[in-house]
Amino acid sequence: MRLALRSGSVYYGWVVVWTLAFTEMTSWGILYYTFAVMLTPTQIATGWGRAELSGAFSLARLVSGFAAILIGRLLDRFGTRPIMTVGSCAAVLLVIAWSQAQSLTVFYLIWVGIGIVTAMVLYEPAFFAVATWFTRKRSQALTILTFGGGLASVVYVPLAGWLLREQGWRASLLILAGLLGILTIPWHAYLLRRRPADLNLHPDGALTAYIQPTRTAPLLTLRTLLQTSKFWWLSMAFVMGNFAASAMIFHLLPYLTDNGYSPVFAANVVGLIGVTALPGRLIFTPLGGRINRKWITAVLFGMLALSFPVLMIAHSEWGVVAFVLVFGVGYGAISPARAGLTADLFGTGRYGTVSGLVSFLVSLSSAAAPISISLIYSSAGSYTPALIILLIFSGLATLFVLIL
Repeated sequence: MRLALRSGSVYYGWVVVWTLAFTEMTSWGILYYTFAVMLTPTQIATGWGRAELSGAFSLARLVSGFAAILIGRLLDRFGTRPIMTVGSCAAVLLVIAWSQAQSLTVFYLIWVGIGIVTAMVLYEPAFFAVATWFTRKRSQALTILTFGGGLASVVYVPLAGWLLREQGWRASLLILAGLLGILTIPWHAYLLRRRPADLNLHPDGALTAYIQPTRTAPLLTLRTLLQTSKFWWLSMAFVMGNFAASAMIFHLLPYLTDNGYSPVFAANVVGLIGVTALPGRLIFTPLGGRINRKWITAVLFGMLALSFPVLMIAHSEWGVVAFVLVFGVGYGAISPARAGLTADLFGTGRYGTVSGLVSFLVSLSSAAAPISISLIYSSAGSYTPALIILLIFSGLATLFVLIL
């Protein structure tokens, strides 16, 4: 470790990024993707309804959004190391508690807790670290970080499925809790650092400090931030875009089965979105360092908008695959685009606060999207009006980014 800190050696910011890419894969895999794997076995073993179990997960996402406001301000004050270390410790205890839950009330309380800790260990604090350690090389750092996070479902969904077959859901969760502790707590505690200046370094490993242009200087007060139009254009763009993406991912499988596709094909298509998201991150995230990031983000939202008419006119499995390619590539790079664009617009001095507020608003749209589209479907008896609305929302997201 001393070698990494010495002048002329590897810039320590890369140690931070690779550490977070590794721990994000584990945190996302266990705290987010494992829920779907355990859903049916938990339902069978406990007798709790699927809607009741899914409600706990939705509540956790909503709680995470509220918690992001406070966590963002704590990140500005204390940095990532204490926040992510404490969050990882709490996450392990909550997964253990999840494995032992005997009542639905306790199950919901556990997932409220998981909602809080996900705000402490998932992308928001990791994005904060990237924004703090990198300026000109921020795009490369975001690519590494989100590619690692993007492997979460590829690694942990099959692993959780295998454990489930071998051990049952309660024992599987205990094993996953152990993995979560081993693969996150010591890494966060011993490898993360607050900021380059603490190690007498400059962002990007530069020999001299890089002065950001005046237009990206950090805002001094929360009140000033809330009175800034670019904050609201940024927020509404990602609220609209996230609403469209979240609703589509949630409803894609029932949409396909309603239109005559087999359940196996529909499930494979949903899984394919995660695969196609990875090239999107590898292609578009690095471009943010060469092209104004708002144009990159507008292209991503534009791809979402384009995907909906592709799906509506698709009359074969190949048409659906074409939809997935357009949708998945655009969807995959939205999260790193938000992190990079927030840092570009507001600097790093208030990054945690700004990102936390935007994350809160985005989480509200994420929680509202599935049920809103369900109500539209129930009223119309068809997904067509819902798809038109999602097309409009993603189009508005594109427009709002361009206004920036």
